[in-house]
Amino acid sequence: MRTLTARFIAVLILVIPGIIAMIGFLFMKDALFKYLYMHGDDSLTHISFDWLSFTEGLVMFLAGISFLGGWIFFRDRKRGYIGPRFQETKNKNQSTEHIV
Repeated sequence: MRTLTARFIAVLILVIPGIIAMIGFLFMKDALFKYLYMHGDDSLTHISFDWLSFTEGLVMFLAGISFLGGWIFFRDRKRGYIGPRFQETKNKNQSTEHIV
């Protein structure tokens, strides 16, 4: 039962950033489509872009995607699935001399 609960919590930790990224994408899409829709309405004289909604969506999207991307990257690094360019390197130039 304990492993089932742990796996459920792990899935939630991955699903929540995915939902945040999805909501951010929808905010950006809605801001862009609203702007394009207003261009087709001849009765409007002043057309403005909703920068606040778009920026909020961009931040949410980038935060969610970066969390998921980082999780996948560090999981693959731990399992050895990544190329040698991204593997951890140990500093070979460390001196073993002690300061007297």
